[in-house]
Amino acid sequence: MAGRRAGPGPERCLALLALRALGAAGAPAVPGLSGRPSGPPQPLSFCAQYSAFGCCAPERDAALGRRFWALAARVDAGVWAACAGYALDLLCQECSPYAAHLYDAEDPSTPLRTLPGLCEDYCLDMWQTCRGLFRHLSPDRKLWALEGDRAKFCRYLSLDDTDYCFPRLLVNENLNSNLGRVVADAKGCLQLCLEEVANGLRNPVAMVHAQDGTHRFFVAEQVGLVWAYLPDRSRVEKPFLNISRAVLTSPWEGDERGFPRFRHNGRLYVYYSVRVDFHEWIRISEFRVEEDDANAVDHSSERIILEIEEPAANHNGGQLLFGDDGYLYIFTGDGGMAGDPFGTFGNAQNKYVLFFGWLRLDVDGTDRGPPYRIPPDNPFVGDPARPEVYALGVRNMWRCSFDRGDPASGAGRGRLFCGDVGQNKFEEVDLVERGRNYGWRAREGFECYDLKLCANASLDDVLPIFAYPHKLGKSVTGGYVYRGCEYPNLNGLYIFGDFMSGRLMSLRESPGPGQWQYSELCMGRGQTCEFPGLINNYYPHIISFAEDEAVQGELYFMSTGVPSATAARGVIYKIIDPSRRAPPGKCQIQPAQVMVRSRLIRFVPKEKFIRRAESTPRPTAPAPTKVPSRRRPTAPPPVSTPRPARPTRPTRRPGGRRVSGRRRGRPGTENSAPLNGAVRLVRPAGLGPGRGRVEVFAGGRWGTVCDDGWDIKATAVVCRQLGFAHAVRATKGAEFGEGRALPILLDDVRCAGDEKTLLECRHRGLGTHNCRHEEDAGVICSHEDPDR
Repeated sequence: MAGRRAGPGPERCLALLALRALGAAGAPAVPGLSGRPSGPPQPLSFCAQYSAFGCCAPERDAALGRRFWALAARVDAGVWAACAGYALDLLCQECSPYAAHLYDAEDPSTPLRTLPGLCEDYCLDMWQTCRGLFRHLSPDRKLWALEGDRAKFCRYLSLDDTDYCFPRLLVNENLNSNLGRVVADAKGCLQLCLEEVANGLRNPVAMVHAQDGTHRFFVAEQVGLVWAYLPDRSRVEKPFLNISRAVLTSPWEGDERGFPRFRHNGRLYVYYSVRVDFHEWIRISEFRVEEDDANAVDHSSERIILEIEEPAANHNGGQLLFGDDGYLYIFTGDGGMAGDPFGTFGNAQNKYVLFFGWLRLDVDGTDRGPPYRIPPDNPFVGDPARPEVYALGVRNMWRCSFDRGDPASGAGRGRLFCGDVGQNKFEEVDLVERGRNYGWRAREGFECYDLKLCANASLDDVLPIFAYPHKLGKSVTGGYVYRGCEYPNLNGLYIFGDFMSGRLMSLRESPGPGQWQYSELCMGRGQTCEFPGLINNYYPHIISFAEDEAVQGELYFMSTGVPSATAARGVIYKIIDPSRRAPPGKCQIQPAQVMVRSRLIRFVPKEKFIRRAESTPRPTAPAPTKVPSRRRPTAPPPVSTPRPARPTRPTRRPGGRRVSGRRRGRPGTENSAPLNGAVRLVRPAGLGPGRGRVEVFAGGRWGTVCDDGWDIKATAVVCRQLGFAHAVRATKGAEFGEGRALPILLDDVRCAGDEKTLLECRHRGLGTHNCRHEEDAGVICSHEDPDR
């Protein structure tokens, strides 16, 4: 029961980025996913359509109403009759749950829009009838100057991110309904299958095992209900826990809970959001199980352990874990709003508040005393800081887990992995250590977010082990390192996903320190998953991951087809590796008996195997992904198979900085294609010959070289191909512009310097890359020796 990601609109409200459950990043229309704002304490009278959800309090709503009627008094009555509806629509977008996207409030490097981003066709229609209205709605004189040019005017107001432009976002199925079932191409992916474990759930946000030998598991729904399941997957009809009346469950908020040390003392702990006197609070409570019914909670036993007032309705984390040390770990967020605007450095860097990432408490033996104690080895005990703090510097963690360690050697045991939902560029996976700083808001992924704070060397921040850009997904769901018994090939694989894109992903630690190899996980196509009971499809909104109670826990994930707290489309899947299984009998379990006092609802699977073309051969593992320099994200190679449409990365305001020089000296249309490996330079205006962005011809097309490791040896090859005697400098970071209209053909180019063409150098593979055009390579060549 906590929020995930979002960003402020004009009223510093939360905007949704990617539909996500329970404090996930969110795209619109997803109840409880993401840090969606809840409805106002009182209904809105002017922007009434946003009373149930949105960014406006009644005071702001009233101010917008006053603007509307003042506008009516200034505009000619005939014009107003045709344009009043447009004015109402545009003013009320400040109350929309999409406000941060519509007004470009997600990116602090761009100015705030004075009008929401409009879809081009809507703008063109409005301009035709009501263009004089815009100068009354916006003080932007650049906009006024374009009023007579319809095309330029609407380009200025448009959003490149068409998923979020107004009014298309109101009817966009990708944002407001099921994205479709994601089935990735097997090429380059590890092929797995799934087994359906439970279905018909309303946004299942957590699955926890009992730890008492019964092998029961408990599933928390976003609305505040927790259900008990037996090992045969039947469900106890009576809810295990029902706090739905207390939990904040609007369409824009979520909830989640944890069940620690259940076997030893019959206690469980719950993390949820409540409203007290129009203020929202995070509450961590302890409950006890009924003495005569192990499948029900004594609701009168609630004991509040900790409460934290929420400065905003998003970025509130939402997870509890117990470590091997017996302490309770609480995962909060930075408190909400885009860019963590609280104080000088934000909540994430503030050790004096309880919004920054991780808390660690001792809740054992506190029945008669304070609700918790401070573990003596907490890193900031004795410092001028909150002693509950365990680590800091994250934005909004969504799903953390402890590694059980290698079954044979114990290697890796106790490591803490977390997914941290990004602001507007990258999603990241962190390997968390006690007392460390993970960089937000100075950094996002491997790049600087707040340039001033990023330059502060005293932060001593830790880089993530992996980060991926928003073209691959917009809301990371952290997972687990597989240590199960049944599928030995998966041992050591950290499996995680993305809520928005539906990607299942994995990382495997390489022998070298700090190196993690990425692979995407795909569903088997042909006979791979036709074994009875297995399926090869899943709902795309990946909400959470879980392990079962086995000594070597098997791995599960939860997802939904309709990300709504009221839509019963949630399913729990068990991950199956058909390529290798443990010997028969090795992984058997013998659940302890438990008395059931309620009727049981038998499990009936609904999903079916979907027949497709025969599976492709299992691919060889790609090269390890090393932790890159601080400015470059580690991203997987793009998958060529079409996926359901998903939002592109957040847009920038028109007129923002975009490096794209005019291309000069390009070869004209010729009858014969260039030779494979040919190169050319593209020079922004004002540059002399011998310098420019490098483009290469390969596979029948021109494309760019994108590489932050681009060096003088590779430059020498390019210069020699172009007829220059000397290579003066290798340029990086798209110094000579970005080739955004072209594919990225080469990455990780490593040359000895004497190759005839770039294609003879070592490189990642034609068209395979983990970078963006912001890293397009360039060269400076010369006919004269620069050293003379």
